[in-house]
Amino acid sequence: MAASLRSSSSLRSRLLSSSSGCSPWRLLLSSPVHSDAPHQTETLAFDEIQLSPEKPPTATAFVLHGLLGSGRNWRSFSRTLASELHNRSPSDEWRMVLVDLRNHGRSAGIKGFDPPHNMSTAANDLADLVKARAWPWPDVVVGHSMGGKVALDFAESCSRGVYGESAVLPKQLWVLDSVPGQVETDNSDGEVERVLQTLASLPSSLPSRKWVVEHMLSLGLSKSLSEWIGSNLKKDNDHVTWAFDLQAAIDMFNSYRERSYWELLEHPPKDLEIAIVQAECSDRWDPDDVQRLKALAKRESKPDAGKVSLHVLPNSGHWVHVDNPKGLLEIMAPNFLSADKS
Repeated sequence: MAASLRSSSSLRSRLLSSSSGCSPWRLLLSSPVHSDAPHQTETLAFDEIQLSPEKPPTATAFVLHGLLGSGRNWRSFSRTLASELHNRSPSDEWRMVLVDLRNHGRSAGIKGFDPPHNMSTAANDLADLVKARAWPWPDVVVGHSMGGKVALDFAESCSRGVYGESAVLPKQLWVLDSVPGQVETDNSDGEVERVLQTLASLPSSLPSRKWVVEHMLSLGLSKSLSEWIGSNLKKDNDHVTWAFDLQAAIDMFNSYRERSYWELLEHPPKDLEIAIVQAECSDRWDPDDVQRLKALAKRESKPDAGKVSLHVLPNSGHWVHVDNPKGLLEIMAPNFLSADKS
């Protein structure tokens, strides 16, 4: 395994990424709240999406973005998913909590998220959020790319009692195009590596979102990826800046690349389903990893253990919610946890 990236200069040499008007929908924006957790003054920023916010939710799903992203990247898909789940079962009232992970989105401006910046501390932030808000523990956790490994860490820590006796294990994880083991640099075509290298070379203050998108296009990056990069900017007077802490995100990238959760998939806790979605055209997957997942998914179920399922999303690269959101919905909606089982 290559040495971890610790600075912007080393970043340049070796990089890899994870990562309507008449509608009844209402997006509930929330500011972070104060927490009594040691060494932390506030919890993560998040948005809530619910079809009928005046009704109490019957189940909760946390949605976790990938490296350099934010919860808002998943607003459109989360709305559509919750609507489809409601159509399938009108008594279900899902609440989708779109979290900005530490050093990302609005959480990047929150003090108190001290190093180390890794998958375990990012997962622990979720537990702190639940406790600070006095929420029920999430029934489902959906994670894309780096967020998928945070979801795996969250479930693993819940099962080991890391978050205390009050913690409740999720009943289902959706791990979207996130390799559960160590990520080898040879398994990438280098597109996002070039993105990170470029970000490290740019000044912190930039002319405009349009300029950034055009700059990325000039480097030969795809239009969808360039637009996604541009969506992670925030206004700063007459300029724009990144909605993430790049150096801290590099630390999280190292952890994402190095951590392995095969043990959790080999021995999933009772009553937990881990649903893995592999994007058909993604460059993240080693054939041996795919075969290993297929074998786990075919194992005979045991009453004292959870289960693993594997789904292949056709016509999609790594950015599953952008490349083929309809196909992703068609996989997730019929296989999503039923609220009456939550």
